[in-house]
Amino acid sequence: MLPQDPIMLLSYVNTKLRDSYSSLDMLCSDLNIDREALVRKLDAVNYTYDSQQNRFI
Repeated sequence: MLPQDPIMLLSYVNTKLRDSYSSLDMLCSDLNIDREALVRKLDAVNYTYDSQQNRFI
């Protein structure tokens, strides 16, 4: 289950991306996460996915 708090979600996702996944698509596929919903939720707190850095910044 993903954290509901956007900042906790940011930390969780960025940690997973750093430690276990080479892309957001791979993370979402493996964990069965709606990619667009995740991106929207983090965009609401002014974070966007940077594929070059493989993290939300």
